[in-house]
Amino acid sequence: MTSRVVVTGGAVVTALGCELGAFWDGICAGKSGVGPLLRFDTCDFKVKFGGEVSHFNPSDFLDIDARDVRRLDRFCQFAVVAAHGAVKHSGIDFTQGDPYRYGVLIGSGIGGLSEIEEQHNKLFDRGPDRVSPLMIPKLMVNAASGNVSVKWGLKGPNSAVATACASSTNAFGDAFRLIQHGVADVMVTGGSEAAVTPMGLSGFARMSALSTRNNEPAKASRPWDKDRDGFVLAEGAGILILEEYEFAKARGAKIYAEVLGYGMSADGTHMTAPDPEGRGAARAMMACIKDAKLNPDDIDYVNAHGTSTPLGDVAETVAIKTVFGDRAKKMPVSSIKSHLGHLLGASGGVELVACVLAMQSNTIPPTINLDNPDEGCDLDYVPHEARQGKLDKVLKYSFGFGGHNACIVLGKV
Repeated sequence: MTSRVVVTGGAVVTALGCELGAFWDGICAGKSGVGPLLRFDTCDFKVKFGGEVSHFNPSDFLDIDARDVRRLDRFCQFAVVAAHGAVKHSGIDFTQGDPYRYGVLIGSGIGGLSEIEEQHNKLFDRGPDRVSPLMIPKLMVNAASGNVSVKWGLKGPNSAVATACASSTNAFGDAFRLIQHGVADVMVTGGSEAAVTPMGLSGFARMSALSTRNNEPAKASRPWDKDRDGFVLAEGAGILILEEYEFAKARGAKIYAEVLGYGMSADGTHMTAPDPEGRGAARAMMACIKDAKLNPDDIDYVNAHGTSTPLGDVAETVAIKTVFGDRAKKMPVSSIKSHLGHLLGASGGVELVACVLAMQSNTIPPTINLDNPDEGCDLDYVPHEARQGKLDKVLKYSFGFGGHNACIVLGKV
């Protein structure tokens, strides 16, 4: 006997804002949050723009003093703020009930990169005795889950996932399983990332993974467009509250969506390039649809990974055709990375929040900057403008370096 699992809250920290209404309005209006980077000097960098969360101060969102903020790497700050927003949105009171039935599972592809850079500089400029004793607990990938657990006193399952850009989708799926199989009643889940740093920017640029459209940053992320030249590095967090259905009903929670299925796989072909035939991606999607006890024809919309890379966009188009057959070209598919850039391990969390908002409003978010679809990229990518449509069942997938593939199906209750 397995339990039903529902979404009762969510929140984001993104380059388009940290308030759900403004975030969703910006997506539906076709706005871009991508622009010149301001937090550090990019004079010597090949890439000078990204999806930066500008003027961010955790104290603007929750009661936290400056000393405690300094104990958190930027990716943890994002996670705690988004978790605070998600808890508030859900209306749950963690002081009530059994804290051992409340858990946390948050993904991050990289973790505390800012802290690594800062302490590395201290080590070589000022010596080993100047390295902060807080370095390790700040940079750990599991620091986001740990700090959220500590803040609300959540003593149930607590873990972290690091599967590159699939991290938060895997985290969400794993949290779903914990509730489904009776291990927890509530899970705080999603992902957080803050890799828009000198090292992060230069590392991805040296891989030739990033767009170099410095003269038009807002138009740089252009999934499936023939003029795309790489992804746009971004930062932020997306956190959701999952609850066991009967538990949520008993406390009178508003239910926004139900989690119907979860699938995962590996390409097993290359550490950074996707399988050109999209076999691993298709496998994850088919496993997820089967887990949801659905058929491909039941899916109303696909929220794509859609990073704006030459190889990735084609591979996932092939995968969608494999899964959905003749219906693939009639089904709406879009990528909000065109608005935000690529939040790496946090992207799936933010995109799952967007999927829930899409279902609530029956609004399909657009793919902006798609002016001239590339050869082989011939699906309905909802270019430029949002579209109204029935969204009873939505599929969301994420892929990550290492060949990680993760997929979720959400449904209306």
